[in-house]
Order: sequence, then C-alpha cells, then structure tokens
Amino acid sequence: MALVAEDLAVRPQLPAAAHTLDAVKVYGKGQTEVCALDHVSVDFGAAQFTAIMGPSGSGKSTLLHCCAGLDTLTSGRAFIGATDLSALDDHDLTVLRRDHVGFIFQSFNLVPILNAIENIRLPLRLAGRRPDAAWVDLVVDTLGLRDRLAHRPSELSGGQQQRVAVARALASKPDIIFADEPTGNLDSRAGAEVLGFMRRAVDEMHQTIVMVTHDASAASHADRIVFLADGRVVDEMHDPTTRRVFERMQRFGS
Repeated sequence: MALVAEDLAVRPQLPAAAHTLDAVKVYGKGQTEVCALDHVSVDFGAAQFTAIMGPSGSGKSTLLHCCAGLDTLTSGRAFIGATDLSALDDHDLTVLRRDHVGFIFQSFNLVPILNAIENIRLPLRLAGRRPDAAWVDLVVDTLGLRDRLAHRPSELSGGQQQRVAVARALASKPDIIFADEPTGNLDSRAGAEVLGFMRRAVDEMHQTIVMVTHDASAASHADRIVFLADGRVVDEMHDPTTRRVFERMQRFGS
C-alpha cells in the first residue's frame, strides 16, 4: 500500500532513539512457520510519541518486543540509540534494559505488597541507584499521584495503578519507553487520563515513547503512527486524529 502524500511532506529529522534494519522474526519451523516481521526497517525519533498499529497478527507487539530487547530477531538488527542489541550478551542486555529502557504493559505489573512510591522506585532500588528526588517529585506531580503514594495497588483504581506504572517507567529517566496496549485494561476515561499523562511526558519531560495500540483514540495522542500489516510497514501518519486513524485502519480491514 502506498504512503499517503500528506504524510510524506518534508519534516524535521529527529535522531532515532531506537530503530531496526531489515528486521525478520520467524516463529516455528516447516508447516508451522510464521513470519511475524518481514524485513522491517523503521526509526523511532527521540522526544517523540510514536504509535504502532495494525490488524491482529500484523507483528505490532513482536516489533515492540524485539526493539526493546525482550525478544530476539531471526535476522536483521535492532538498535537502542547506537547500541546494536544483537551484539550484547544476556547480562549486557539486562543492564541496557535496566538503565536505558522503561516498560509499560497492559497488566500493570505492580508489586502488591509495596505502596505506590515503593513501586515507582523499585527499578532504581534493584539497580542499586539512588533516585533523583527532584525528578521523581516532578513525575509524581505530573501524574497526579501525590496523594496516593502511601497506597498499595489494591487500594488504587485501575487508572491510578497504570499511572503508577507510567511513573515507574519514567523514574529512571530512560532513553526510551515501550508501552504495549497500556490502556487495554482501563475504561475510556481512565485510559484518556493515562494517555494524556504520557503525552505530557513527551511534551514537558522530552521523553520518548513507542506504544502499540489497536485503538484509534489512543493512537491520536501520538505524534506519528507506523502501520503494520502481515509483518511489514505499509503506511505511516503524522499528527493523527481519531477520525483519520479510524479511516486509515478501515483500509486494512481492522
């Protein structure tokens, strides 16, 4: 499918916080073989909010996981900044993810016996790093969590738990945050709040976010959308609106 002309206008080139070169991911062998990524080369600009969309089975989450170092490519290369993930052993990859990458998932993955601020600081504690108190305070206040810091996950709403998960991802000042369906377990109001806070993290804190979503409204918070189909990049959109995203997705039968 050809890219739409309005989305190919000359735009400022942002440095890539992550990118892939000719990425291929194959699962299974023989008759059960599935090509989840089919020679994908894509950049994700720094200080930018990028959404990845496509029909079910298009390779969205596979691309995210391979870019984040949570899964390995069959061939091709994936980079975070200038670091080639394929050149790292398991230890170095763990350190890279711990020190440079933040994660937000559909399931909040909070530790139930810890309160909100303890969950937010947990990755730093596990890494043996002292938190930047001023930065953590800024994250907490931006996400509206100041009056919830002493509450455990069971005492928080779903939207509040996801805001804690967003704060945890931001607390270590990662180079890039990968989010896989971060509003999938939230109602529309709570989801819109979380997406608004993620948008502020990009605009006000200059964070970089790459988000997989199937929801047109969620994707409209992004600066740019990359569309996948059958494991390939088939389109992209800048400055999306819910209506434009929905119309574009209709072309893919999704």
